[in-house]
Amino acid sequence: MLKRIIGAAGLAAALTVTAATAHAADVIRFAVTDVEGLETLQREYGPFADILKDASGMDVELFPVTSRTAAAEALRAEKIDFVLTGPAEYVVMRKLTKAYPVIGFSRPDYFSAIVVMADSGINGPADLKGETVAFSDIGSTSGHLGPMQLLADYGLDPRNDVKSLHVHRNVGHEALKRGDVAGLGVNYRSWTDKVRAKDTEFEPGAFKVIARGPDLPNDVLLAGPHVDSAVVEKVRDIFAERSDELVTAILKGEENQKYKGMKFLPGVEDRDYQYIRDAYATIGYPQYSDFVGN
Repeated sequence: MLKRIIGAAGLAAALTVTAATAHAADVIRFAVTDVEGLETLQREYGPFADILKDASGMDVELFPVTSRTAAAEALRAEKIDFVLTGPAEYVVMRKLTKAYPVIGFSRPDYFSAIVVMADSGINGPADLKGETVAFSDIGSTSGHLGPMQLLADYGLDPRNDVKSLHVHRNVGHEALKRGDVAGLGVNYRSWTDKVRAKDTEFEPGAFKVIARGPDLPNDVLLAGPHVDSAVVEKVRDIFAERSDELVTAILKGEENQKYKGMKFLPGVEDRDYQYIRDAYATIGYPQYSDFVGN
């Protein structure tokens, strides 16, 4: 009788493992941290998912997440296999879930800058000491972490040497024009394309960049540690073999124009994100184990 019980338990365990293996081999569950809602996710990434499905022979399930924390929890619970996320999110997800980079999604001209008014008399970051500087949302890679680290690169302590104001970049831009803030920390491409270019009151020459950071680490497709390595390699190969099609599919999404001119980077490594870890330490989160601003 005991042998029968053990045999039944063993069979059940084997069936569970087989089912899990079959699921892993037949389905890719894919999430994107900055897209909320299944309808939006399907609109933005449906064509991309179709190509992955066609090339891999596996079903591709788009899995909506409500936040960066929800994405990390889903990875840890093995509810999703791959997640596309930004540099700041990657650093925390890596710490919490052991997920690892598969493919980098390059973003041309993706760097932070400190902007002032050209006639302000401010000529370098040191001139901002004691002044108010506007940044984007807390936790933003290019609008908060990047500019904070950029100030630190120039010798300032951004937590104590300047007064931080966190607002939407459009609000920060208007505050800069009014003189309510002395400087503006921005994602340079987003600011030039979406804010400065649409400013009907001031010409581009009215603004001056006093500091430009290095190109930031790229957005990255992560794989959970539970995903079979053969599946990860198959996905990586698809990005190499059908790169042009995948880029075209991504750029069909209205919210994905930040990737215009992009290139997939198969050689992305964890060490590429050290600048972001440095930035977390600069703003007072040296453990980078929490999503700042969540």
